[in-house]
Amino acid sequence: MDFFSLKIFLEEKYRLYNQTSFIKDDPISIPHRFSKKEDIEISGFFAATFSWGRRETIIQKSGLLMEMMDNSPFDFILNSSKKDINAFGKFKHRTFNGSDCINFLLSLKNIYQNLGGLETVLGKPIKNNNYEGGIIENISFFRKSFFLNKNFYSSGRHVSNPQKKSSLKRINMFLRWMVRKDKNGVDFGLWKNLRPYQLLCPLDVHSGNVARKLGILTRKQNDLKAVIELTDFLKKFDAEDPVKYDFALFGLGVFEKF
Repeated sequence: MDFFSLKIFLEEKYRLYNQTSFIKDDPISIPHRFSKKEDIEISGFFAATFSWGRRETIIQKSGLLMEMMDNSPFDFILNSSKKDINAFGKFKHRTFNGSDCINFLLSLKNIYQNLGGLETVLGKPIKNNNYEGGIIENISFFRKSFFLNKNFYSSGRHVSNPQKKSSLKRINMFLRWMVRKDKNGVDFGLWKNLRPYQLLCPLDVHSGNVARKLGILTRKQNDLKAVIELTDFLKKFDAEDPVKYDFALFGLGVFEKF
């Protein structure tokens, strides 16, 4: 497939899957239950964190966690007592256990009470368009802020670490949700200090396999180098919003078994 045919193909698939009709079966359905900015951020962060494995299970466990917070995650984070938070010790989703849940709640409590909230620590303005000095630096800063308390280090496996050169898939997906906004109403566009062209495209097994079959990704590992390679290629199709093609790649992989 030549360059222009490939661009037309991905644009068509982006428009096909970037529809509200797909929200109900996707983890992004969890933050779409809320209208308050902070509720969307917190619920979205948990839903993205849980996003590996079956989507039905991800949605079910994310929804259960929101119910445990009385479907008011921001109010719970701000006003919960130590006893309230310790009650989450029995929560479990795959390798995310009760101890991890307690650590996450306490860390988010600190972030919103003392550090200005998730947008302040993860969505701060980027002046350097280089990834290392831009969005990767933001993610590193966020991770340090999240683990200010050394007691939380045991939960570190659930927060992407750029130093390990992983794909950062879940946090890149969360950033897409918070930053991108278009007329279709899937992504939220709540964070105004970042622009879509500053983001990295989420990369998982499905999207990686599709990208390689289409010839837009050559690196075999799904790691940070592959994410950068893929994002740079997608910028050739849309320099302002390359991460929108995440819809196309994911849809082709999951729904069409491309």
